[in-house]
Amino acid sequence: MKKVFKQLKENNPNQTIHHITAEEFEKYGKILNGFDWKEWNEIMRDKDIPHDTNQYIASDPELEKAKLTQRIAATLYAGMEVQVGYCNGPNSHLNGLEYHKGSEINIAVTDLVLILGHTGDIHKNQYRTEKLDIFYLPEGTMIEIYQTTLHFAPCKVHKEGFKCMVILPKGTNEPIDFNKTVTMEEDELLFMKNKWLLAHPDRKPLISKGAYPGIIGENLKIEAI
Repeated sequence: MKKVFKQLKENNPNQTIHHITAEEFEKYGKILNGFDWKEWNEIMRDKDIPHDTNQYIASDPELEKAKLTQRIAATLYAGMEVQVGYCNGPNSHLNGLEYHKGSEINIAVTDLVLILGHTGDIHKNQYRTEKLDIFYLPEGTMIEIYQTTLHFAPCKVHKEGFKCMVILPKGTNEPIDFNKTVTMEEDELLFMKNKWLLAHPDRKPLISKGAYPGIIGENLKIEAI
């Protein structure tokens, strides 16, 4: 893993990439140990990595049948219902930043990179990319990211793409089926249920779907090894 991390940094000399164990991650979340997710890993082996675009499945029935789902719901979410899904793909760019009301659990089924920010740095629905931090997650890493953490789809470390499990409060990322009203600035960012989103202006497909173009600066790219 040290060799992969070293090579990743060498391939991205203009980016500061931290290991997920670095203290810079502490304001965004924490590493989770003590959870045996072998059953999930066996299921994820059969999930393909698309070659042309990311695939996000919010709720996968096969993953949710695993025994660990109930333990996660009972411990990390204090009895709330959760959904267990995944995001697999070939992504290399920042593209957007989202947040939820409630923590998100990520498991790096493969090596991957997360680009993270803090909601406290959003001003007038705009966020500047120079405030972002970049983290390398080795395969097998399980983390909690706090609800104040801005994040989006992972970036690949290897050219074949990435696999990442995603656990969230049940109903997150479902289509909005209620009348949206704008009472506060934040309301303009609401994109799906329990999903507030800022898009980079370069990411036209997101904006065409209603995402708020609030990211200022470079659409960061991670060069895979």
